[in-house]
Amino acid sequence: MTLRTFIDRPILSCVISVLILILGLIGLSNLPVEQYPDMAPPTIMVSATYTGANAETVQKSVIAPLEEAINGVENMTYMTSTATNNGAATITVYFKQGTDPDMATVNTKNRVSEAEGLLPAEVTKIGVTVEKRQNSMVKILALYSTDDAYDQNFINNYFKINVEPRLSRITGVGNVNVMGGDYAMRIWMNPRVMAQYKLVPDDVIAVLGEQNIETATGTLGEDSENTFQYTLKYRGRYETAEEFGNIVVKSLPSGEVLYLKDIADIELGAQTYAYNSEVAGHPGATCMIAQTAGSNANEIIQEVDKLMAEITPDLPKGLVLTDLMSAKDFLDASIHEVLKTLIEAIILVILVVYFFLQSIRSTIIPSVSIVVSLIGTFAFLHFAGFSLNLLTLFALVLVIGTVVDDAIVVVEAVQAKFDEGYRSPYEATVSAMDGISAAIITTSLVFMAVFIPTSFIGGTSGTFYTQFGLTMAVAVGISAINALTLSPALCALIMTPHVDKDMGEKMSFSSRFHHAFEASFNRLVLKYKNGVSMFLRRKWIAWALLGLASLLLVVLMRTAKTGLVPDEDMGTLFINVTTPPGSTLAQTRNTMAEIDERIQSIPQIRLYSNVSGYSMMGGQAASGGMFIIKLKPWEEREAREDHINAVIAQIYARTSDVKSAKIFVFAQPTIMGYGMGSGFELYVQDRAGGKITDLQKYTSDFIMALNRRPEISMAYTTFDTKFPQYLVEVDAAKCKRTGVSPSEVLSVLSGFIGGNYSSNLNRFSKLYRVMIQARKDYRMDKESLNNMFVRTESGEMAPIGQFITLTKVYGAETLNRFNMYTSIPVNGMPADGYSSGDAIKAIEEVAAQVLPVGYGYEFGGITREESESSSNTIIVFVICIVFVYLILCALYESVFIPLAVMLSVPFGLMGSFLFARFFGIENNIYMQTGLIMLIGLLSKTAILLTEYASTRRKQGMTIAQAAVSAAGVRLRPILMTALTMIIGLLPLVFASGAGANGNRSLGVGAVGGMLVGTVALLFVVPVLFMVFQAIEERVMPRRRRIE
Repeated sequence: MTLRTFIDRPILSCVISVLILILGLIGLSNLPVEQYPDMAPPTIMVSATYTGANAETVQKSVIAPLEEAINGVENMTYMTSTATNNGAATITVYFKQGTDPDMATVNTKNRVSEAEGLLPAEVTKIGVTVEKRQNSMVKILALYSTDDAYDQNFINNYFKINVEPRLSRITGVGNVNVMGGDYAMRIWMNPRVMAQYKLVPDDVIAVLGEQNIETATGTLGEDSENTFQYTLKYRGRYETAEEFGNIVVKSLPSGEVLYLKDIADIELGAQTYAYNSEVAGHPGATCMIAQTAGSNANEIIQEVDKLMAEITPDLPKGLVLTDLMSAKDFLDASIHEVLKTLIEAIILVILVVYFFLQSIRSTIIPSVSIVVSLIGTFAFLHFAGFSLNLLTLFALVLVIGTVVDDAIVVVEAVQAKFDEGYRSPYEATVSAMDGISAAIITTSLVFMAVFIPTSFIGGTSGTFYTQFGLTMAVAVGISAINALTLSPALCALIMTPHVDKDMGEKMSFSSRFHHAFEASFNRLVLKYKNGVSMFLRRKWIAWALLGLASLLLVVLMRTAKTGLVPDEDMGTLFINVTTPPGSTLAQTRNTMAEIDERIQSIPQIRLYSNVSGYSMMGGQAASGGMFIIKLKPWEEREAREDHINAVIAQIYARTSDVKSAKIFVFAQPTIMGYGMGSGFELYVQDRAGGKITDLQKYTSDFIMALNRRPEISMAYTTFDTKFPQYLVEVDAAKCKRTGVSPSEVLSVLSGFIGGNYSSNLNRFSKLYRVMIQARKDYRMDKESLNNMFVRTESGEMAPIGQFITLTKVYGAETLNRFNMYTSIPVNGMPADGYSSGDAIKAIEEVAAQVLPVGYGYEFGGITREESESSSNTIIVFVICIVFVYLILCALYESVFIPLAVMLSVPFGLMGSFLFARFFGIENNIYMQTGLIMLIGLLSKTAILLTEYASTRRKQGMTIAQAAVSAAGVRLRPILMTALTMIIGLLPLVFASGAGANGNRSLGVGAVGGMLVGTVALLFVVPVLFMVFQAIEERVMPRRRRIE
């Protein structure tokens, strides 16, 4: 079967294209939609609670044994851990990208189970949880009372009982974190009354263990001849405060009974009083939803939205359930922008094609090619397991100018045959296809080859390159198939030669336009040929320009701002608030109210929630707080002062007079799964095993030095060692003399002050904890210890104050470790005008100057990914250029002629970096993908010239004549290729709204490179061809004779 078959059998050609379209539409209907492909590393979270323990105790007794066991689990890259003063231990383990999250969970669980025997009994009683989840949120919900009719405890528990279980059942939801405590039966003990009855907290725990139980009591009359059998049912656990109050603590022979209500106040309260949550100034619950690794955020959010719509009608009057953040908002808005750009690009490309071909019939053929190639690509996306995401959609926008290219070459060649005098469309098409089919296959292979090496790169950048590259390569492959089948068939069917002036027939508008255009274009070709001849005579100009372009390229590449992914306006802001060390929750709430007052009138804010007792960076701590701010939709924020950076500046300006807290504002990250905020993230490590105070001193020096750098807007840590603490020392000798053990003294201290999870109760179809603790007015200060009593051997009660010495010291609220080294997390933002790459360089330089021996740092999150992937860029470009060169060597059977093609590439790359510098764009993954495409496209365009020139040389022309002739003939297709590409990408260059930064990064680089590259290519490639053809003929004369 030859190519002529497709011209002779147009229905066959149409069927091939229709099949491609049908497969594409089926693929499209089954493609999942998401913002980015799954590129974040799988993350496993291990969490445990040691009630009443401080951060140091938690780190030594819980985190150290767990980390020892987990360290080195298969495919792990790094781990971080946090221990807090309220007894919480969290270890986050990060795995290599591509690791199966389920296997990672199983492997981590196995390691954790090895260490469970080393953990305190109090910890194993509550349990150690291992769950797969990403450490960034896909959605944040708020449930609040608009009329203040419900208190926070009710709202929290309403959410936990009626909403949270249903959210957790949604496939892909990894964790539902409601800011607030579950219900708990609170037994507030009175130490004085207990002392009168000679009771200690362990007695209350024992009584609960005896009486608040579920037990199996069997069946009466089973296996007997009785008429009936009766199942025995014990009343089981108590449920109400009254029932707990009636638990018998002591019963004397005289008949007197001491009940639990006589020595304690009992209420259904909260498990923790460490949080306070408000939404828009009303009591409310804030809930963060994290996804599991490998799940589709868009599908999760759709399910959550569906569930919210179901729940809303059943909410109690006055309660409102709403969104505070949703990753889908940005996804929908940015996909809308990309689709709009896609349509604009298609229209602009069709107009450019019409301008050059001056015939609606001729324009239909490339237009059909666009549709077939783009829709056909969806079939490949489906088979390859890709999704419809911003990367694959951007790839389709970029490729519009390229897929139209092959069809343009066909139509332009047929038109040239008409201009030569052919009158039959069939003969013109057959003759044209003989000359260009090899060029179409060659150029398409070269373009596709550029993207093949990129798909072997691992990590986040590898995912970007693979999805981008393979999508573009397949679209171009389909367009080549189309150009060899449907395009020539349509040319033979519908193209007609323009009416000649001399024939005397009445000319249509398109014919008149054609003749006017041809006259002007021929003058342009003449001038162009003269220009090429001048360059051929003065070859040094071309070489000088090549040298200048290469030098400029090196300088611009070295000085270009770098980044991984541009920060986008995602529509959500977070404010991290840290009040002075030792602040109570009440003081933090006052500070939060001050900030609330100042930000509530910012016009760009739609809704916000305020949580005291928990911060994004510091975790759960009384001195921490955070605001989650949802901004108005992008279409309502189009002015410069409405942009997210302007809103951040406004928040800083309005809160500058709040002296009682450190405030750090940051945006939602562009890529999910790498942490909660944008900006950079690093950990300063103590690798020498020194004191935490020394680590803090060096970290403070490091942060001060960073903040002096122009590249850094703000570097910041929530860590502090100035939290007031008492060091507890027990006088063992005195204990022994009195007949008590130090552990009994500490048990009383822990029971009254720290509290104890002693039992369980079933209520509202859930299991809740029974917590014992002294009432808050009995644990206010040091003097309270004299009102707490321990029972001696003789049965007498002694105040624990006489055995305990409290020394005032200062310590940390939370302790962090990174890869098992004690560390302090540091977050920050690059300054305006500087990229994240500039910030990373500044950090590396400052660390080398400031941090002493034995102290180091490691990047975390997206910053780690960026620092590791920066070395890939040069390698990728070199591999792409080598790949293209090798393919051209094979096609031309020459090692010299391909150099004429390859040496046009530096001009294009230089143009990209020049435009990026002019527009203030950073060299990020989007721009790099555009550059890889540029290497392919410029090579593809240069081949059109060299291929034709080689043919003319073989036909007997001199090298100079062949070069000038090729330049004249190929000017139109080259200009069409360049202009369709440039004009098709203009909507990206001037993009606004959601995802605008990514659009601009792609558009500016590609347009700049194409503009400069095409101009250079038109004049320099003929010179290079002449030089290398001459070298070829001198070096390999025998081969030419054999031919």
